[in-house]
This record gives sequence, structure tokens and C-alpha cells, in this order.
Amino acid sequence: MNDNSEIKKLLRSLPGVDRMLEWFKADPYFEEIPRSIQVRTARSVIDAVRDSIRASNVEIDPEIISKASILSRIKKAIAASMQPNLRPVINATGVIIHTNLGRSLLADSALENMQQIAAGYSNLEFDLKAGQRGSRYSSVEDLICEISQAEAALVVNNNAGAVLLCLETIASGKNVIVSRGELVEIGGSFRIPDVMTKSGAILKEVGTTNRTHLRDYENAIDAHTGLLLKVHTSNYSVVGFTSGVSLQELVNLGKQHNLAVMEDLGSGTFMDLSEYGLQKEPTVQEAVATGADVVTFSGDKLLGGPQTGVIAGSKPMLDQVKQNPITRALRIDKLTLAALEATLRLYRDKATVLDRIPTLRMLTMPLNAIETRAEKLQKSLQAYHEKRLEVQTVAAVSRAGGGSLPLLQLPSRCVGVKIAGVSANRIDSWLRAYHRPIIGRIEADFFMMDVRTVQDKELMDIATAFGNLLKETEFEN
Repeated sequence: MNDNSEIKKLLRSLPGVDRMLEWFKADPYFEEIPRSIQVRTARSVIDAVRDSIRASNVEIDPEIISKASILSRIKKAIAASMQPNLRPVINATGVIIHTNLGRSLLADSALENMQQIAAGYSNLEFDLKAGQRGSRYSSVEDLICEISQAEAALVVNNNAGAVLLCLETIASGKNVIVSRGELVEIGGSFRIPDVMTKSGAILKEVGTTNRTHLRDYENAIDAHTGLLLKVHTSNYSVVGFTSGVSLQELVNLGKQHNLAVMEDLGSGTFMDLSEYGLQKEPTVQEAVATGADVVTFSGDKLLGGPQTGVIAGSKPMLDQVKQNPITRALRIDKLTLAALEATLRLYRDKATVLDRIPTLRMLTMPLNAIETRAEKLQKSLQAYHEKRLEVQTVAAVSRAGGGSLPLLQLPSRCVGVKIAGVSANRIDSWLRAYHRPIIGRIEADFFMMDVRTVQDKELMDIATAFGNLLKETEFEN
């Protein structure tokens, strides 16, 4: 037990900030550390040591106030504070479009184009042919129209913004008729009715949760109707005794009553995924081909580009949307444009697009390729010849994620790891704190890693992380 005199003696021996700054001058580690960080960290560490001394009820090791001990604590604190808040992680969850982990990975060509545009000036809003101001969307509008066969297109910051902009342009102050079974909620509790309210449009629900008929729309049309809206339920599915109205039927009805028709595809895709053994999703091309005035969809998710909201449709309708002042508040920056343009160009070659866009590659990856990857990781871990380490490969199910393909279950493989004397929760927390965090899941006391979403170049990173973990936990228990 420490008496008050011993505590006071230790407290008096603590170095002041000025003294510690002198220490820093003699240590090369601190040469690149901003002085403000040095001062703040020194004060923080000394305060923590002081509090520890005052609160201790047992004998205190004098080493706690030594120069070596204090410098070590300061360096660890500085390393933590200098680390970026937004960091790359290894996604071993098996969820391909993981909203919490950044959704879709960008293609190599998108990354290269972003770097080139970011490193210098660009013709963002300059028409090189005319030598005068141009539109920032000209670099992608033609590509979207080429792929989708739409007459015109516009890109904003995300699909919720695209829906808001279109509703405000087309139907502010008017009724928008939509099936009750299509009033979706996306991540973050954003709901179609809420977006509609903010747009100034008036929601008019028809049908029931599971069944809506064309006559429901017909009976709801009146002089105050401004738009017929169809929302693709990309993040859930109603099965069983169901009935819905196709987009083509709505377009035909809209023409009869001179009403605009819009579809929000949500995730959106340019590829018929059923050709690759996945469940059928309506493509952007199919929606545009019906003659719908407006089709909105995400530029990331199944499309595999940066987060954007794409609006495609008839030129007269898109001209109105483009003139809406809200477009400026929702516009995307040059880096997003650069990534989107490069991604769209990949869709020109159907033979290579699956391999070059990471999201599509992971969705369509054959099981034998996943098994090979799992076997490689398992062997890398077993190469430590550590008796405490148990590694096994088990069957798993991967998911598309990101509010896409909700019923899709992709056969996959997980590599499960157990370390004797170290709980699965301890492994999980340690890996999340690693300099390249590894995000997996815990099942049956194993830390599980679904290798469908682990990139080949990350396998060695995982093996190295476990090697460091084994060293750190060597003398535990």
C-alpha cells in the first residue's frame, strides 16, 4: 500500500512538458511530428500517469515515471493519433457490397483515372472543342446513353438524391401514385415516403402490401395526379400470394392519361445476372426500353462504380430535371466523375467486364476458385506450426449486400481460426485494432473469414497478422 508521502514524491518527479520537449529534440522519431501533436500528447500522457499514481492502491513501480516508460507511452499515443480515421480494411465477412465497409470496390482503371485527374487540372467544365465553358456531365452522359439506350442522362451524389430531384421537378405539389408494397426503406432509415414529402410531392398509396393491380392505379388517377411511380424492391422480396404491375403496364397507362412514369431501380444493373446463375434483376436497359420517362439507379452497388445516383430517360424530361436549381446541391465532384467514367467504359466489353469490375467478379466467382483461395490461406496459417492454432475450412454462404439481391445465397468457403487460451472475442478485437483491420465474424468459438470477399493480395496480410497475434499472446494464460 502506498502512503501519501510516496505518492507525493512520485508526483513531484513527473517531468514537465518543457522537459519532455527537450527529450523529443534528441529523438529522431519526433522530427516529423507536428509540435502541436507533441505538446498535446505529452500533456495527455503525463495526466494519465498522474491519475494512475493517485488512484493506485498497491505499490507503484517507480519505472512508471522513467524517461523510457514515458517516451514509450507518448510514442504509442502519437502513433494512434497520427493514424487516419478513414482506413482500408480487409473484408472477410462474405458481404460483397458491404455498406459499413465502403460498398463496391473500384476497378483498377477507375483508380488510375481518379489519380490522373486529381494530380492536375482537367476539362471538368470546359469544352475543349469550342474553347468555352461546358457541362461537367458531358464526360459520362454519352456513355450512360450508349449503354442504356436512354435519350439523356444526369448524375448526382446518390440515388436518394436522384429520386428527390426527379420528384421535386416532376410532381411537386401533385399526387404521386405508388404501390403500397413498394414503399421501401433503405439504410439509415431513409424511406420513400419521407423523400417524397421533402420533394413537395404528395404520396398516394394504392393496392395492398402483397397485391396491387393496374385498376388500382387507374382508379387513383385524377386531376391532381402528377406522376406514376414504380419502385423496385431491391433490398427485400415479397413472396407467396402476390401480384404487381409491370413497368410496361404503367408506361402504357401513363400514355393514356398523359402522365409521366418513373421507376426507381435502386441498385440498378447493366448486366442480366441470371445469365451467370444469379437471380434475375431488372436491368437499366430493360427499364429504359419500356418508354419510361425517368429511370433512377445507383452508380455503385451492382454497377460497381463510385457512389452516385444516375438519372436516365427522355430528353424533354431530363432537360427539366437539369434546370432544377437543386442539381447544384447534389452534383458530384471531379474524382467521382473520373471513377464513374472509367467504370462505364468497362461495360463496352461484355467479355471482360465481369473480371475487371470487382463487385461483378466476386458475385460470379466460381466455387472452385474460392476453395483454392481458402486452401491457400489455411496453409499459410498452418505454416506457423503453432500447437495452439487450430485452422479449418468450412462451407459458408456469402451475400450480395448493399440492399441488393436480398434472396441471393452464394456458396462460399470460410477459414475458421481458434487459438487455445485466446477467446474468439479477443481475436476479433485484436484484428480490428490491427494496422490493417481484418473484419470477420465469430461462429462456434472460431473467428471466421469468408474468402469470397478477401482479395488475393490480402491473404498474406491476414497470415502476417495472425503471426503477430500469436507472438503477442504467446505468454497469456
